[in-house]
Amino acid sequence: MNADHTGSGALPDWPSAERVAEVTAELRGRPPLVDFADCAALRRQLAGVAAGTATVLQGGDCAELFAEISPAATAGKAAQLHELAELLAAGTERPVVRIGRIAGQFAKPRSAAVEPGPDGTPLPVYRGDAVNSVEPTAPARTPDPRRLLTAYEMAGRVLAHLPSGVYTSHEALLTEYERALVRTDPATGRRYCSSAHLLWAGHRTRQPAGGHVDLLADVANPVAVKVGPGTTPADLTALVDRLDPYREPGRLTLITRFGAGEVRRHLPTLVAAVHRHGARPVWLCDPMHGNTIHTADRRKTRAVRDLVAEVLGFVDVLRAAGGHPGGLHLEMSPQDVTKCVEHRAEALGQPALPRYRTGCDPRLNDRQARRVVAAFAAATSPQSPPTLEVSHA
Repeated sequence: MNADHTGSGALPDWPSAERVAEVTAELRGRPPLVDFADCAALRRQLAGVAAGTATVLQGGDCAELFAEISPAATAGKAAQLHELAELLAAGTERPVVRIGRIAGQFAKPRSAAVEPGPDGTPLPVYRGDAVNSVEPTAPARTPDPRRLLTAYEMAGRVLAHLPSGVYTSHEALLTEYERALVRTDPATGRRYCSSAHLLWAGHRTRQPAGGHVDLLADVANPVAVKVGPGTTPADLTALVDRLDPYREPGRLTLITRFGAGEVRRHLPTLVAAVHRHGARPVWLCDPMHGNTIHTADRRKTRAVRDLVAEVLGFVDVLRAAGGHPGGLHLEMSPQDVTKCVEHRAEALGQPALPRYRTGCDPRLNDRQARRVVAAFAAATSPQSPPTLEVSHA
């Protein structure tokens, strides 16, 4: 059963349609994971961001791992988000909306269907714990629909220990899972996806006529779309029409991910097109995904200087267009991981990365995340002049 309609290898090839149907039937009978009133409250707060009176910090794991979920781990991630939000609030002099990549970020789109195993034999690529296991064996890498039930249970465990003041979000990659958790709010009659407060469509799954955008268009949650290389003004205005047809404040967030060398070249045209189209979405900068590079031994990494350069370019573009640079979307960890380097030149060799731990992509450690947040805060401070072009070499 090939569920991939994107042509990108982004989605899993489930081995049995019948097993998927059994799992989704079970999920449809389970309680909602998040409260509908909280989804509506997040929309109201995001309306303030769109109006320029608040800022967003969205951050957390690249891919949550079932084995790492515990009350202590949840508390550590929430504490990191709160501490960085306080840093951002102090610099911008605005309240900060705190959204975690948490309690559901269990699936990842991948650009290839296979990858070399330890002995060089091709294995199905790891797609997140909701699909298969990171363990490099053929049985562990075979997609298993029953893992969707574990994802639901693990999300519930995280939510049970998540402090107030943090909203949840994840990429709505597995539409079978998300649609099985859509519920109608008896108080308002509105339909919500109960897996998270905010859901987004990724760069590979944002086709305006595709199934992922159909899902987001069908629910009342605040929703987001990743915007990156290859996105045209026509693409983006079509997405606005599908996801925010009534131009409701706080409904739509656009998360840009171009790379340090491309953001100033491509983003201005897209911002202008959206504004001409009568939309005022929340604009967030994801400086992570457009700046992935490889070390000499083929490990993924990212250079903090590139991330800062993209952040400053994003801020300049939004300000020049008369818009509000709404905030940041980061992959980060409170653990002392070492996956990102300081500057691009380090990656040309074999940099010392002794704590290279992650389920998929490189995360910032706390010190590195503070660097990026502080750069955004300084650039968007009421006292800040326009930033200058920053080299990403």
